Amino acid sequence: MDGVLQKILTDAMDKKASDISFLPQENSYLVKFCVAGRFEAYDEFDFGRAGQWIGFLKYRADMSLAEQRRPQLGSWKLEHNGRPVYCRLSTVGDFLNRESLVMRLIYQDELQEEKNCFFTDQWDRLSASCRKRGLILFSGPMGSGKTTTMYELARKMTDKQIMCIEDPVEISEPHFLQVQVNEKAGMSYSDLLKVALRHHPDVFIIGEIRDGLTAKTAVNAALSGHLVLSTVHAASVYGIWQRMINLGISSEELEQTMRLASYQRLIPRENGGSSVLFDFLDIDELEESIRENSGRNRQMTKEWGKRLGICVETGEISEETAVRFLQG
Repeated sequence: MDGVLQKILTDAMDKKASDISFLPQENSYLVKFCVAGRFEAYDEFDFGRAGQWIGFLKYRADMSLAEQRRPQLGSWKLEHNGRPVYCRLSTVGDFLNRESLVMRLIYQDELQEEKNCFFTDQWDRLSASCRKRGLILFSGPMGSGKTTTMYELARKMTDKQIMCIEDPVEISEPHFLQVQVNEKAGMSYSDLLKVALRHHPDVFIIGEIRDGLTAKTAVNAALSGHLVLSTVHAASVYGIWQRMINLGISSEELEQTMRLASYQRLIPRENGGSSVLFDFLDIDELEESIRENSGRNRQMTKEWGKRLGICVETGEISEETAVRFLQG
């Protein structure tokens, strides 16, 4: 590996960056890190050198080197200070056919989520929900640790058979049966879910519910007695219910299957690093908010603001940080 590229990766991991971006500018490539939810410029490099780095990273992530315009996804595992760092790579070309690349970094020590929460009772609530059958849905912006949360919860279920369907697989876990979406080969989320049901797993991890067919298959898996953990795009914990409705799932089906809706953010601490704060609603709380119309335009629950206030009082986060994350 090129020494400068190695230094870029090492500097990013030293800072616990969640993302490294290689972005084409007018006359150069800009490398940026995302640290604690904020992007910072690292350095600029000439097109030739940056292009070689992108090609090398794509090769290591088993991505097509010939394709430089259409979106591609890949994954790779690095090592930092003797511990694995899982990488998810995404590339796409702009209108001038200049390729950009973003690396998402997932750190081994962040997989112990219960040790990385502001409030351990929130982790206890998640764990208790996983002892039931049904659907647990996670939301939050990219880089908030949703996949990490699902994997760590599943790792505690040592007596269960666990199957993961992802696009791509982000975290290698030898004790799980992991399969990867491949649309070109006719292996979509919904196709793989149908096949996976024949393997009779106890628990499904579905990387993302992104269309109506996948949503319906996930609900059917929950109805048939499985525990299903998955993510959906929603701006808040209240939005999870509406997102599933928009994907064609009925209120009755959600009432029968949904155990918990969870929204999470990685929030920077005053002493460095970040920890997770969750916002929860169970099915009864969701239904009550819908009946009262109180969740229609609300971003976060009252509990979210209350817990941010506690973190300020204990000196774990600043008042500025609390204001920044008050709306999720």
